[in-house]
Amino acid sequence: MEKFEVLRTAAVPLPIENIDTDQIIPARFLKATSREGFGENLFRDWRYDSNGNPIEDFALNDTRYNGKILVAGKNFGCGSSREHAAWAIYDAGFKVVISSFFADIFRGNALNNGLLPLQVSDEMLQRLFVQIEQDPQTELVVDLPKQEFYVPSWDESVSFEIDPYKKECLINGYDDIDFLVSQKEAIEAYETNRAWAF
Repeated sequence: MEKFEVLRTAAVPLPIENIDTDQIIPARFLKATSREGFGENLFRDWRYDSNGNPIEDFALNDTRYNGKILVAGKNFGCGSSREHAAWAIYDAGFKVVISSFFADIFRGNALNNGLLPLQVSDEMLQRLFVQIEQDPQTELVVDLPKQEFYVPSWDESVSFEIDPYKKECLINGYDDIDFLVSQKEAIEAYETNRAWAF
């Protein structure tokens, strides 16, 4: 996974509540077992018509919007627990999803796959939708080491919560196995020095 420290980017707005994992990546695309290639089918049934043509007014097809942050409605990632939802969002180039509430399983899957779920208040989320609609190139800044989300045009920042272990993994680009490998010397020292009971 890529290392994540400070991200400065525009955002793509998706002001729809209760977006579930089947809408994020429909079940018919879950046959692959590697993480690559899911991005092209992200929100497939909303992005394309039955003939495979892009639906122009859908946010991911709207040329006004770009960036590595997806700003989505409340209760994002509900539904089934498929990890492929996080794979699809990450593979499509997003590094952060901002919402006012995330389903717990989606939050865990996102953090395990290099995607930061950043929770803000309902009020801030609605302000973000209005701001991005007015200025699609609005810059948003996510400072993971400081755990701050900053909107330069407002000169306003808010702090956000993240599990310390997952924070360390994101900053270093680690998955769980990478983290264990990074602790190899400490593990070996512990095993060498501990008392063995037989």
